[in-house]
Amino acid sequence: MEKNVGGLDLRMRVASGALAGLMSLVILADYLQADELFALVLGVLSIMLLGNAYSQKCPVCHALGHNSYEK
Repeated sequence: MEKNVGGLDLRMRVASGALAGLMSLVILADYLQADELFALVLGVLSIMLLGNAYSQKCPVCHALGHNSYEK
């Protein structure tokens, strides 16, 4: 699969992935009252977003034909 994530899309994935990871850790540290399952979902979402940003490849964007990567 070719790179298809770049520009604003890449920056938004990094920011939202970092925020989701931080929220997951805050919930697990009991600073915020929420279900631990929600913290797990946020953690998995964080890993997915940051992984897509790092590799600059997104299978969903590929399937939809969306490409924001500029060479």
